[in-house]
Amino acid sequence: MHRLFSKFLILSLVFLGVNMSAHAQADPIEKVWYNQEKTAKIQVYKAKNGKFYGKMVWLKDPLENGKPKVDKENPDAKKRNNPLIGLVLLTGLEKDGDKGYDGGKIYDPKNGKTYSCKITHNGNSLDLRGFVGISLIGRTSVWTLAD
Repeated sequence: MHRLFSKFLILSLVFLGVNMSAHAQADPIEKVWYNQEKTAKIQVYKAKNGKFYGKMVWLKDPLENGKPKVDKENPDAKKRNNPLIGLVLLTGLEKDGDKGYDGGKIYDPKNGKTYSCKITHNGNSLDLRGFVGISLIGRTSVWTLAD
């Protein structure tokens, strides 16, 4: 009986440990966010390298001339026919403190330019700052949590 109880206790602890690690809380920015204009949704996720990325998963107006919208402003002519849905816009962000994420890049498909970026997490919104050189020279866009 004692041996059976010991096995049960060990199995219970193993199950509890596995269950707790499976439910470990994801980072608070690992969600789907509306861009400031609410014309697109971007899914932010953490890659295996520990950095954060964001890809476009929805467009309010996904079609142009009856076909899926493409990355027509991309400076690389080979990528101009890539669909916007599925396009990775945010790359290489690293957590910096409790609410900050820094060291990343953001691609703007409207003009085909890539900017340095950092994010501040504010609960149901993200302040995303795109800039060239130093962050004082740039623009902040507020993304909100998608429904």
